[in-house]
Amino acid sequence: MKSLLFTTLLILSTLLTAQTDPKIYDIIQAVSAQNIQKDVQQLVDFGTRHTLSDTTASDRGIGAARRWIKQRFETISSQCNQCLEVFYQKNLVKKGANNRIPRDVLVVNVVAIQRGTKYPNRFIIMSGDIDSRVTDPNNYTDDAPGANDNASGMAGTIEAANVLSKYSFENSIIYVGLSGEEQGLFGGKGLADYALEQQWDIIGVFNNDMIGNIKGVDGVIDNRSFRIFSEPTNPTDTETLKNRRRFYGGEVDGISRQLARYVHRTVTTYMPEMNPMLIYRLDRFGRGGHHRPFNDAGFAGIRIMETHENYTQQHQDIRTENGIYYGDVIEHVDFAYAAKLTAVNAINLASIAAAPPAPTDVQIGGMVAPAVQLKWKASNDPHIKGYKIYWRDTTSPTWDHSRFVGTVDQYTLEGVVIDNFFFGIAAVATDGYESPVVFPSQVFKE
Repeated sequence: MKSLLFTTLLILSTLLTAQTDPKIYDIIQAVSAQNIQKDVQQLVDFGTRHTLSDTTASDRGIGAARRWIKQRFETISSQCNQCLEVFYQKNLVKKGANNRIPRDVLVVNVVAIQRGTKYPNRFIIMSGDIDSRVTDPNNYTDDAPGANDNASGMAGTIEAANVLSKYSFENSIIYVGLSGEEQGLFGGKGLADYALEQQWDIIGVFNNDMIGNIKGVDGVIDNRSFRIFSEPTNPTDTETLKNRRRFYGGEVDGISRQLARYVHRTVTTYMPEMNPMLIYRLDRFGRGGHHRPFNDAGFAGIRIMETHENYTQQHQDIRTENGIYYGDVIEHVDFAYAAKLTAVNAINLASIAAAPPAPTDVQIGGMVAPAVQLKWKASNDPHIKGYKIYWRDTTSPTWDHSRFVGTVDQYTLEGVVIDNFFFGIAAVATDGYESPVVFPSQVFKE
């Protein structure tokens, strides 16, 4: 009887902790594959969006593309009582910055900010890339449709703005089209530098680069999985923190890795038909993406993208060779899949934007004791319901165990040996939304 009662209570506890918000399902349903298709088609129709291409023509080149993107954001804003602040953020990149910059070029990003009601200076960012290229990275005259790389990510970002602008959130959301990616990640660096100058408090960056291909060069067709690339630790960590990891762990627990785990948990909760793959690497082997400049600046940033790439459709002159059709054309984009990955972004943007500030100054103790002691700096935000302790096996990629401990700033987790697990703390709002987990950065002794 006691065993049955325990099992019943365990099931009820699981159901309670798995409660979901109907709003998130509404957001998933609202994402339109048709809208994404129209926007990808328009971006492709500009012929080329190479960073060094024409900036004055009305129907061709990167200038026309970025003006159109700005207009799309402004149209969305007009439908939500001017809820988006839309502007260009510009950076002059000088000739010779690398071998892909043969002349001075103005790299222009298109930014749309949806301000938070309580924390207007705290931001979660979704980005897509505006620019495209063919085989020669300095060929800025030939057609470079860039349908999947990366009109898909740019169209997804626009669609996320279209959907989420109908809601309000406590934290701010930024939707941005970044330029100069193919020439050396210059748009991301420019915006990361701008964020530091403006003292933005960035919670995290979702870089979407190629979210529309389901048929890989290996012949595998897969519209259910996607990859989340994340750096294991922060490149800006001090030598003290690096040395502390040697003795206390945390080699795979940097802020970007916690952001990746957050996305994984949200997707498995709300979109169980999707298979999010945590990739323990900054990016694809030997390649780069626009989350990296944000990582370099000390911000959390991840790359969200398709699982199976087709290299005959990336960075290729449009041609037929040995029976293979090369080129990043719109016929290869699966818009239903791009909509799914857009929804992945949208529900995580919404969840983080609705969440309270994460705890700070998280400390851990419990050496040679049958318990774990955790301390942290609590927030005075009345929206916080309390804090949740997470822990996992040291070899597990995800936070598998948790305990809600209420509105306290320290807690002793009895019966859990510190040596066998890793631990973290998240803040929980009254409506259930959680901050990303914070890994302890300090150790204390009682």
